[in-house]
Amino acid sequence: MSINATLIGQIITFAILVWFIGKYLWGPMTQMMEDRKKRIADGLAAGERGIHAQELAEKKGALYIKEAKEQASDIIAQAQKRSAEIIEESKVEAKAEGKRIVTAANAEIDQEINRAKESLRAQVVDISIAAAAKVINKEIDAKAHGNLLKDVVGQI
Repeated sequence: MSINATLIGQIITFAILVWFIGKYLWGPMTQMMEDRKKRIADGLAAGERGIHAQELAEKKGALYIKEAKEQASDIIAQAQKRSAEIIEESKVEAKAEGKRIVTAANAEIDQEINRAKESLRAQVVDISIAAAAKVINKEIDAKAHGNLLKDVVGQI
């Protein structure tokens, strides 16, 4: 095998190519690969943090929902209690109003009974005077015999 100028030229060209690739292409390419590797690692870490944050958010959301349900049940219980109180107050007021109406009606009935008694007394007096006048055959003067008539009315 003989070493000739072509082989030496190819070796020198190959060495220049290796040096050129090492200096201008290999370094930036490896740097670019390292940057990409770092971005991928950062993306994966961010994804894991996102998953963790999502899990925390879901737990907080479930907790908020549970608290909201408890508050809603408390509000419903308070509303039911208040409605029962209002119903009970209404019953008490209705009973009091009913008693007041019955008392007023009884008072009115008593007044009507007293009026009717007075009317009957007056009619009885008139009938008694008419009967006495027929018996005596003369007219009795109501003004003159007022005291006598008052006694008769009092006895009735």
